This record gives sequence, structure tokens and C-alpha cells, in this order.
Amino acid sequence: MQCLQIIESKEARAFCDEIAPSEHVTQFYADDGVLLDTLTRFAGSGLIAGDSIIVIATRGHLRALRERLMLARIDLASAIIEDRYITLDAEAALSSFMVENCPDEKLFGDLISHLFRRATGNGRRVRAFGEMVALLWARGHARATVRIELMWNQFCRKSGLSLFCAYPKAGFTEHSSQTLAEICAAHSRVL
Repeated sequence: MQCLQIIESKEARAFCDEIAPSEHVTQFYADDGVLLDTLTRFAGSGLIAGDSIIVIATRGHLRALRERLMLARIDLASAIIEDRYITLDAEAALSSFMVENCPDEKLFGDLISHLFRRATGNGRRVRAFGEMVALLWARGHARATVRIELMWNQFCRKSGLSLFCAYPKAGFTEHSSQTLAEICAAHSRVL
């Protein structure tokens, strides 16, 4: 696997606290617990720092993240009211911009721009987590997956948004090596 930079777990913890504006990081994980550990730290450290967090994930991951953040005593009620914690179901997000199994760039831009405008109130920095690409990848839509990663890159560069996305390792086979290389190349760091 020819990924730009593979980060060890100790460094993965540090990335959550120090993610730079416009950075686009991905994680390949073996089980949901690993993903949720990283996602909880990513979202929690951002909220504590005063950043806004946008989470586009599966319903199960949204529920588990909420529980973990509440256990960590993060004031989610205030963050939600202030648009500092914005969540969206990944399936609903996909249905808003996919046209015949292909992402529509304008519809994608409209959705992400709307969420970003909500999150940037009072000049806050914004961090986002997106799981839409993992859903597409699991369905065998490799080209659409890579296209969305590239659209995210454009948005991150333009807006300063810091993005974290994740893929379950189970979805990668020896036949997916070319697409895997493209996915890795679309990110500034790989966990």
C-alpha cells in the first residue's frame, strides 16, 4: 500500500488535538471501537477547543459518538444549540447529492457549504467527519468514492475545513489496490 504517511496510534491521538486547517485525514480501522475512540477524541478535543464539529455518519456511529461524548462530560446540548455540533445521517447526505450512482458536484457543494456556514458562526474553526465514502466503497462504487474524496479536498482548500474520514479495513481486497492508492493520495495523512 503506497500511502502518503502512515501514522502510528500514538500519533493518531495527537492528530485529533492538532489537526491543521485544510488537512484531510483518513483512518482505516479493523473494528468500530477503534474508529469510535479516534472519532470521540477528534470531536471532543475540537469542542473543548471551541471549534465547531460536523459529523456525517451512520446512525449507529452517531448514536455511539453522542453517548461517548456525553460520558466525557462534553456539553452537547449547548454545542447543538450554538451550531457547534452538527450531525447528519450519512445515508441522507448521500441521497441529497448522488445522481445515478454518481456524485453531483453542485449538489455536494450546496450541502457541505450549508453545513459549513452554520458551523462557522462567530468565526469558529470547523472540523468535520465524513463516512459517506465508506458507504459508497462498501457498495462497490469505487469511482464515486474517489470523486467525493477529491471534492472534499477542493472544499477543504477553499474553506480551511479540517476533515477526518474513515474506512473499515474489511472493504479492501487485493483487487482494490489501485483505488486504495487513489484514496490514500487524496489525503494528507493516513491512520
